[in-house]
Amino acid sequence: RKKLKSTSKYIYQTLFLNGENSDIKICALGEEWNLHKIYLCQSGYFSSMFSGSWKESSMNVIELEIPDQNIDVEALQVAFGSLYRDDVLINPSRVVALLAAACMLQLDGLIQQCGETMKETITAQTVCGYYNSAGTYGLDSVKKKCLEWLLNNLMTHQSVGLFKELSINLMKQLISSSNLFVLQVEMDVYTALKKWMFLQLVPSWNGSFKQVLTEADAWFAERRREFGGDVAFLESAQGNAFLPVFAHLRLQYIISDLASARIVERDALLPSEWLSSVYKQQWFAMLRAEQDNDIGPQEINKEELEGNSMRCGRKLAKDGDYCWRWTGFNFGLDLLVTYTNRYIIFKRNTLNQPCSGSVSLQPRRSIAFRLRLASFDSSGKMICSRTTGYQILTLEKDQEQIVMNLDSRLLTFPLYICCNFLYTSPEKRADS
Repeated sequence: RKKLKSTSKYIYQTLFLNGENSDIKICALGEEWNLHKIYLCQSGYFSSMFSGSWKESSMNVIELEIPDQNIDVEALQVAFGSLYRDDVLINPSRVVALLAAACMLQLDGLIQQCGETMKETITAQTVCGYYNSAGTYGLDSVKKKCLEWLLNNLMTHQSVGLFKELSINLMKQLISSSNLFVLQVEMDVYTALKKWMFLQLVPSWNGSFKQVLTEADAWFAERRREFGGDVAFLESAQGNAFLPVFAHLRLQYIISDLASARIVERDALLPSEWLSSVYKQQWFAMLRAEQDNDIGPQEINKEELEGNSMRCGRKLAKDGDYCWRWTGFNFGLDLLVTYTNRYIIFKRNTLNQPCSGSVSLQPRRSIAFRLRLASFDSSGKMICSRTTGYQILTLEKDQEQIVMNLDSRLLTFPLYICCNFLYTSPEKRADS
């Protein structure tokens, strides 16, 4: 026996594609559709048109004005067709155009489906386009998902295309966030911003991403020669627009490393007042740690942690035993971080191992911290994650403490570890 065609397929083929028994013609963008008012009334746009006192309510041919440049004939075809079928297969490459058409026609179900498709197909190639479209068409949940993807992947999915697309306002949101997954240290955020600013200013450049830093350094060196060394680049007419983004760098964790401080001074991108201010701040913080018995934070100050904590991280390519320290001047607290046997352990190194900086001999020292672990698929979508939340940890000399025990769900490699640390008491900061 022949299999009967489903009602939905029959309606779509006969009424929509063939236009049988059509009682209205819709014209737009040079195309015509023979449709049916009873189906069009599922659209809020047409429902209002036909039920009110509009002249179109009695017309058999309607010319649609299409004010949105994102809408094309193909998007209208799919949007109109969705009124005649149970489901719509959305091509991610067409989702923005279809979303625009669905919003114009007030097709709530199709708008929601477009949003879900966007959230499922966020990649380095689509994230900026999706973010901008979500803002235009009021899909806050998609905007939030795109921002989350960028916070998790900005430092690992860098590319020429992505850096050209990232707007100043969006980059400012990312750099200011304590949730930015910083791999390595804050200096790597500065380096990423330098590449990004170069690609924003020279969008015609199209080499490989490995060449960007060299090209950027050469380009900014040429600007330094033009200025004669008197003006920081961000204070120039070309650089001024980027000031709000660089202002959110946590410079205190860059100038605490000699090599990084020298690069920043050489680049002359940042206003000299910024650097002199942070040098002074860190000098007073060091004196308090050395001479005023500052033993570190004693309570959780979330605002201080989110705005001023040290951001650092590591990528573990495979399971094994790892131990590292994030170098720089950490106010006499040499903190060793170890991953072994599914445990993350913090250790206050005082006497057991050599340390490049000074080591505090105070009986107890405290740090405020947050530890986050996550694994992602190849497109940057989070598979699983875990966090300690913000905590205070007090350690005696050479004491170690387990801060997280990983369950099997988190043993998906590569595994990303991101930490936020605060070594000094917030209420005693020089700028407070």
